Amino acid sequence: MLTFASYTVEDVRDPFGIISGKRYEYVIQLDVPEDDELYVEGGVSARVVAKVLEGQFSIVTYDLLETTTGKLLDFDLEEDEEAVLHDFCKEHLPE
Repeated sequence: MLTFASYTVEDVRDPFGIISGKRYEYVIQLDVPEDDELYVEGGVSARVVAKVLEGQFSIVTYDLLETTTGKLLDFDLEEDEEAVLHDFCKEHLPE
């Protein structure tokens, strides 16, 4: 099960009006047990770009990073983990 230790979320500014809808960038520290295949000694974070367009929330893209170095990790979440990530981000939209 995917669990979250902490997170930040910020509006992605679009001063030129190129992007449709509102975009948000999340940086989420994942709490990964040592016996999990996602475990990395430096910690694992997810950088998520999400959008809200006409009331519909969706994840545009996400990357998994080693927290201490910011190095991109070469694996993806499983489908059920992506669903948990989606729900977490949707629930934590800024007001």
